[in-house]
Amino acid sequence: MKKRSFPRLGREVGVVGLGAWQLGADWGNVSEDDALEILATAVDGGVTFLDTADVYGDGRSEQLIGRFLRERPNAGLTVATKMGRRVPQTPEAYTLDNFRAWTDRSRTNLGVDRLDLVQLHCPPTVVFSTDAVYDDLDTLVEEKRISAYGVSVETCDEALAAIARPGVASVQIILNAFRLKPLEQVLPAAEAAGVGIIARVPLASGLLSGKYDERTTFGADDHRNYNRQGQAFDVGETFSGVDFSVGLEAVRRLLPLVPVGATMAQFALRWVIDQQGVTVVIPGARNPAQALGNVAANDLAPLPAETLAGVNAVYDDLIRPQVHDRW
Repeated sequence: MKKRSFPRLGREVGVVGLGAWQLGADWGNVSEDDALEILATAVDGGVTFLDTADVYGDGRSEQLIGRFLRERPNAGLTVATKMGRRVPQTPEAYTLDNFRAWTDRSRTNLGVDRLDLVQLHCPPTVVFSTDAVYDDLDTLVEEKRISAYGVSVETCDEALAAIARPGVASVQIILNAFRLKPLEQVLPAAEAAGVGIIARVPLASGLLSGKYDERTTFGADDHRNYNRQGQAFDVGETFSGVDFSVGLEAVRRLLPLVPVGATMAQFALRWVIDQQGVTVVIPGARNPAQALGNVAANDLAPLPAETLAGVNAVYDDLIRPQVHDRW
C-alpha cells in the first residue's frame, strides 16, 4: 500500500483507508462477525487508516473497531473518529465540557487512552469561525485526550475556514467524480498549509460502483432510501446530492473510461487517489469482498490525462448543474 504523509499528525497512512459508517448503521444490517471480517480483510490488505464516528450506530462502529484493536494491538493503525452529531445541531453545543464528555465516550468505545484524531462532525457553519472552539480543541490536545483534531465539512467554504486555523490537522470532505469543486481551492489550500485531506463518499454512496440501475432498491434502514431529499441529514451525503437517475446516466458515460481489468469502483477510487493534495480516501464496505476490491485501487496505474478530461466532461454535462454551487 502506498503511503502519504499527514504533516500535522506526524504520521504516514496508506492512501486507501476504510470508512466505518457501514459498520454502525444506515447502510442496512452488517453483523458483528461480518464487521470484524471487513476490518481484518482491509488491514491485511494494507489499510492503516480507519475513520469512524461516535454517532455511527450510537457507538457501535467505534466499539467494533475497539474490539479489533484489542485483537490486533500491533497493527499500526491510525483511527480517526468524529464528534458532535449525537446532540441537537446548535452552535451552543460546541463547548469544552461537551468535548470532554464526547471524547471520553469515544475513548471508552475504542478502548484507548488517547484518540489519534478527532474531527468535528459537520457542525453548524458558524462553528468553523468560532475562536473558542479551536481553543477548546487545543485544550483537549494539551490534556492528552486527543493527539490531534480536524473537521468534517459539507461545503468548500467551511473547509477553507478550517484550513486557515493553525491547529487543524485534517479536513474531511466529499470528493469523487461527481463532486469536483474541492479541486479548485480546497485541495491546493490544504496542501500549502500542510493539512491532510480525507476524501469521503468516494463512490457517491455506491452509485460509482456501477452496480446500480433503475430497478435497484434499498432497505428502509438505508439512508439511500430515507435521505434522498435530505430528510435526516444533509442531502449531499446521499449519492453526493446527485439525482439517482442522473447519476446512473453519468456512470454509463464513464464506463468506457475504466481501465481494462479494473472495476468501476476501483476506477472511481483511483480517480480520487490521483488528485493532488489527497492524503487518504475512505471507501466503506459492507462485506470483505468490497473491502478487498477497494484496496486493489491502490495497485492501478495513475489515470492518463485524457481519462481525467473525460471525467471532467461528464461532470460538466450532467453533474455540475446539480451540485457545484451547493457545496
